Order: sequence, then C-alpha cells, then structure tokens
Amino acid sequence: MTVAPDLAGRYGAPAPWRRRVVLGLCVVVAAAFLGWLGWTIWEQSTPEVQSSLVGYDIVDEHQADATVDVSLRDEDVQATCTLRAYAEDHSVVGELPFTPVDGRQTQSVRTEREATSVELLGCTAPGQNRPR
Repeated sequence: MTVAPDLAGRYGAPAPWRRRVVLGLCVVVAAAFLGWLGWTIWEQSTPEVQSSLVGYDIVDEHQADATVDVSLRDEDVQATCTLRAYAEDHSVVGELPFTPVDGRQTQSVRTEREATSVELLGCTAPGQNRPR
C-alpha cells in the first residue's frame, strides 16, 4: 500500500502574502461598489424637481384648469412642467408647458375642443431627463 503524496509538497504551497493581497483587493472592490451604489441611490432619490397633479376642473369647451404641486430642491432650478388635456376619445386636445414656482399653483390649459381629463406629464430640470 502506498501513501498519497502531500499536495503542498508536490505542487508547492502558495505564498502567505498572496492571500492577504487577494483579500485586500476584494475589500477595496467591495467598498468601491458600495460607495457607487450609495451615490446612485442618493442621486436618483433626490431629484431637482418633483411634481404631482392635485386635481383638475373642466371650465368650458376651450379651457381646463389643473392644480399642480411642485417641489424644487433649490430656488435657482430652472424647471419645466407639461400638462396635457385629453378628449373623450383619448385624443390630445391641449398641451401646456410652463415654468413652475415652488408650491401649489393652478394652470389653465387652452383646448381645441372640450376636454374630459388633464394629465401632468411631469417636470424636468437640467440634468434630469426623466420627468417627475
């Protein structure tokens, strides 16, 4: 009966510093990834401008009023919001891009025929591509 040779004796043992270097590199890569992930979450969760449609009122055949609540992160933000009015057949009958102020405001959308609903498409700021 023969004894199996020791693997470390046959192939050589890894250098003791090698494990520490690999472990250190793993920690650095994990820390960099977690830092990037935290930065991404912060940037996406705190946009320059946020908006919501509070309500709307169809005034007459050629006008609809919409109440919008807008929150600007800074006073200097140059935001643009868009309201869109729809008819009963779901066609667009009016659209209003406007520059908002911070807080609640009412905007009048001029329509080509009677609207049945108004939608806030959202607000954007420079560097913020997705309307919010």
